[in-house]
Amino acid sequence: MCNPLGARGGSGRLFMSLAQALGRFVADLDLTKVPPPVVEKARTCLLNGYGIALGGHATPFAPVARRSALALDGERSGGATLLGDGRKTSVDGAALANSALFHGRAQEDTCGAGHFGTIMIPLLTALVEARGLPVARMLPALIAGYEVGGLLESAYGPKTTPAGLRASPLYGTLAAAAATSHLLGLDAERSAAALANAASFTGGMLQSFADGTDEWRYQVGVAARNGLVATELARAGSRSAPGAFEGRSGFVKAYARSDCDVPALLARLGTEWSVQRVTFKPFPVCAFNQTPVTGALILRDRLEERALKQVRVRMNPFETGYAGMDAKGPFDSISGTLMSIPFCIALTLLRGTPSMAAMTTYDDAEVNALTERIELVTDATVPVLSCVIEAETADGARLVQDQRMTVADFAYDWDTDSKLVRRIGAETGVPAAAYDRVEAFCRAPERAGIAAVLEAFAMLPKPPAG
Repeated sequence: MCNPLGARGGSGRLFMSLAQALGRFVADLDLTKVPPPVVEKARTCLLNGYGIALGGHATPFAPVARRSALALDGERSGGATLLGDGRKTSVDGAALANSALFHGRAQEDTCGAGHFGTIMIPLLTALVEARGLPVARMLPALIAGYEVGGLLESAYGPKTTPAGLRASPLYGTLAAAAATSHLLGLDAERSAAALANAASFTGGMLQSFADGTDEWRYQVGVAARNGLVATELARAGSRSAPGAFEGRSGFVKAYARSDCDVPALLARLGTEWSVQRVTFKPFPVCAFNQTPVTGALILRDRLEERALKQVRVRMNPFETGYAGMDAKGPFDSISGTLMSIPFCIALTLLRGTPSMAAMTTYDDAEVNALTERIELVTDATVPVLSCVIEAETADGARLVQDQRMTVADFAYDWDTDSKLVRRIGAETGVPAAAYDRVEAFCRAPERAGIAAVLEAFAMLPKPPAG
């Protein structure tokens, strides 16, 4: 078991390890003591998760994950619902499949570089449904997960992401363990053990973005399952490393190749609320392409239909170095186009606001030709979440769109996010009543009950047989 007194340092003195401090935070989190703006943002994150998933019902990734989940665990009458399908399977099987649904449009929430909502919300939903757990714990469990995953992503994502590790599964497994520990009512010691287990079970790389393949769609479901396994092992009494994070062979050394400043991290916990920096995506493209598309839409109006000769885009190295961002094709999957900065800008300049249909049109000769003429320039003077688009027209004019944006530009409030998800639903044939139900749940989970969420997804158009 995790030593309740703390880990033993080189001098033989006892101290509280990061896992133990995080475990205490998770176990003690009390929604009545969380600042109201944090609680409100968490409700909006819940709405965004369900809302984007509803709008992603026609994407092909959830059916693949459903077939996999059913092959692994089979149908279970008392299990958790495969959202948008109606059949039931194990909790972790439902988490695997439903996470792919939440991730299907690539338009989910983002905390730094991590998409934690796609991991935690399907998992918590499945647990509450299948096990009859108190729905009142769902919102604080979600906050606990965002805070643990977000704290570590913020501190070490700038090191792990350039190394080729994907933030969503790497830190999302920790978020899932934190969230499920709170939902299941684990005490501080067992929550610490769950987080220590999760630190050993986590991982995930970025190569699928570079190759335009789909593994990243399923990484979030695997992270959810691994986080739940970490928690269940802790609940069963696993003996887990107190130094799982800051130890000589722990998480931070292994993944970030860095020292772990435990006091500095703990000084931020519960004060710099990570959920407050969660952002939402107006467009179905990578988080790093939201600003380039925004800037390209403005530039498109300024061009007044003048022909383009060449375009140069300057962005921060954290973004230009991300796998798949510099790709120019030829493309044969949306996993390739939604990552490509040149493609997303070319498509926007020529066709306007990106849609799923446009993002999957791979033979648009005009868009492909302009993609080839877009030069991506790494420029450390351009802040993250910003870009500078320099366009040269065929008649010799030069237009510059300096698009400076921050987290605040994408950290939508409830009303703005409601309009976003409902707009997507209107485009994809989702009944407005489905959004009424998920909004009722997110506003008052105890009053609406988890049945409201299940009813919303039952309203979706039925998927093809099989």
